[in-house]
Parts: sequence; structure tokens; C-alpha cells
Amino acid sequence: MSRVNTEKHVLGLSGGRDSAALAVYMRQHHPELDIEYFFTDTGKELPEVYEYLGRLEGFLGKTILRLNPKRDFDFWLNQYNNYLPSPQSRWCTRQLKLRPFEQWLKPRIKNGETIYSYVAIRSDEEYREGYNSKNNKLIVCLPFKESGIDKEGVLEILESAGLGLPDYYSWRTRSGCTFCFFQQKIEWVRLKEYHPEAFEEAKAYEKNSVEHGSPFTWCQGESLDELEKPERVEQILKDHKKRLVRMRSRIKPNPLRPDEDPLDMDDLYGQSKMCLACHK
Repeated sequence: MSRVNTEKHVLGLSGGRDSAALAVYMRQHHPELDIEYFFTDTGKELPEVYEYLGRLEGFLGKTILRLNPKRDFDFWLNQYNNYLPSPQSRWCTRQLKLRPFEQWLKPRIKNGETIYSYVAIRSDEEYREGYNSKNNKLIVCLPFKESGIDKEGVLEILESAGLGLPDYYSWRTRSGCTFCFFQQKIEWVRLKEYHPEAFEEAKAYEKNSVEHGSPFTWCQGESLDELEKPERVEQILKDHKKRLVRMRSRIKPNPLRPDEDPLDMDDLYGQSKMCLACHK
């Protein structure tokens, strides 16, 4: 087979705010690029994520390629001895997000193509880095950082495009699996409220994992059984409300935005080393 020397452009979508805004930005500012948009589907995503991807396809006028891992969450859970993924062992991101991405690009790179991958890290996220490519044929680009686009800029891009935010932003500001271990406790409470069937599935995974000797639960320091007790839920809601009041008191009103911007969980609970492939 003859080798080629062409350039390809790809942009990964998580179903979240920032990557959607980057797709809009690239279409508006670089229409000359034939960008392939992709979403790596773990099968454990929020239904609101799929709905938002559909809205985004309508704006882009292009189909978003679904990269479905050939081996699902249950397969890899078994491979890892039924130990849940955790901040200490992020096998879910590695096997269900990064691995399918790398396998998708491998034949192209082998054939001599240069791949430009666009990642939605904002200019106000100095503490985050993009995918660390070990191949000089895979070039990671950070347009938002290069153009000085911050969180407010991202919101403006989505508003001007008529897309707005994903519907789950009313109760959670992270895309990714329904049982992501990076969720704050308030997000687990909201998951139980908005998607009780997903919460019950997470509980079942947790119980099975503990029975097999896993040292991890989805939430640090307590099980979902403990977290969903009425008195515990009440305390989590109270603590979250206090954080909201404190944070809102520190924010200067923006006359250009009469409506309050949604506060990220990182704004309220501190910056986390979340998986960019899942949440951006």
C-alpha cells in the first residue's frame, strides 16, 4: 500500500460545554478546514448528552462520528478484577475513551497522515493540559488558549450560535459517565433525583465491587447507600447551598449578563484533575 502525506483535522466532543463551543468556533473561524467531529461513546452517558450532540450536529451540518469501544465498561470492569475506576486508577478513561481514539487514528498515522487534534482547554485553565501525544504525526492544538477565550467567551459562543448549554447544566456541570467518580456529592444527589435508574445501576456496580474486595467506592469516604439516606441528603443540600451563597457573594454583577452564569463544580469545590477526554 502506498503511503500518503496528507493532513487530517479531528475534534473530540464530550457532550459538554467547552468542546461544543470549540466546534462552533472552528466552524465559524476556520471553515476552510474539513474537521471530523467524533464522540467516544461509553454507553453510560447521560441522555441529555445525546440530545445535545444532536443539536450540535444540526448547527455543524455534519454527522458526529460515534467511536464505540469494542469492549464495554462491563468487560473492562471484569479485567480489572471488579475494582471500580477511581482518581488513583482511571482505567475507564484509558480503555473507553483514549484507547478507541488511538485505535481510530492508528491506521491513518501508519499511512503517513498528519493528524491535528483540537482540544477545548480555555485560556483561564492554566492548570490543565491537553492529550499528551507521543507521536509527531499527532499534533494537539489548543485554539482557545491561543485566542485568549475563557469561560465567558465560551458561553458567548454558544449563546450566539443559538445552542445554549446542555440541559444537564441545570443540575450538573460535567459530562461523562453517569457514575463518574469525579462527581461531587451534590451531583450524586441530583443524579438520584433526575435519573434514579442510573443511580441504582451505580449502586449495583459499587456493591459488586466491594464484594470482590475493591477498596474504592464511587464517592470518597462513603457508599451510595450511605449517601442516599434522607438525613445525609439533607446535609449535602445544606452544605451545597452555603457554598452557593458564599460564591455568589464574591462575584461582581455583570451588566451585560442579567442572568447568572452557571457555576462550575470546580468554582464551588476547587479545581479537580478531571479527565479532559470525558468532561471537556
